[in-house]
Amino acid sequence: MLLTKLGHACVQITKDDRTIVIDPGAFSGASGALAAADAVLITHEHFDHFDADALRAAMAERPSLEVWTSRVVAGNLADLGGRVHQVGHGDAVTVAGFDVHVYGEDHEIMHPDLPPIPNVGFLLDGEVFHPGDALTVPSEPVPTLCLPGNAPWMKAVDLYEYTRAVDPGRAFAIHDGLLNDIGLDVMNRIIAGAGKELGKEFTRLAPGASADLARP
Repeated sequence: MLLTKLGHACVQITKDDRTIVIDPGAFSGASGALAAADAVLITHEHFDHFDADALRAAMAERPSLEVWTSRVVAGNLADLGGRVHQVGHGDAVTVAGFDVHVYGEDHEIMHPDLPPIPNVGFLLDGEVFHPGDALTVPSEPVPTLCLPGNAPWMKAVDLYEYTRAVDPGRAFAIHDGLLNDIGLDVMNRIIAGAGKELGKEFTRLAPGASADLARP
């Protein structure tokens, strides 16, 4: 299994000849990846995770392309019929040959007076977990965590507490598209420190870089 960071919160997971793209939003530069994807997973409706126009264009070009996503995004794409699948916490589905377990219900709080929007995280083949914009802790081990590194809803202490709770085998930073070079350097130091505390290697993949997730 190969994990490729596309940009911001978007990753591509490839196994054998099958490819899933997760959260191809406005900052991801994922148009090429969508053209090659067998399926798309979307955690929630925020524009940095869900680019409706780009996704619709890709689905128009490729009638076989299907989407698994939260209630709100599924409603937004309801005109596409059975090609869009709503999933929620506790669901287990097969997507393009991957076993996908769904964890999480709500986005992290963004405003004290507003309720959270739906957010679902995806664990693929019991190997790699993408939580979207939530600090969801799955009820099963997480060998590889796509770790939110920076967000308006997140503090450094949240990152430390989250990695301690999940205790992944390794982590790769995502959700870093708002940072300049200085911010990325600070984030990288925090992530590396969180991993060191657990005796693990946590790092960031540059956009376009890949990691082989084959276990030793």
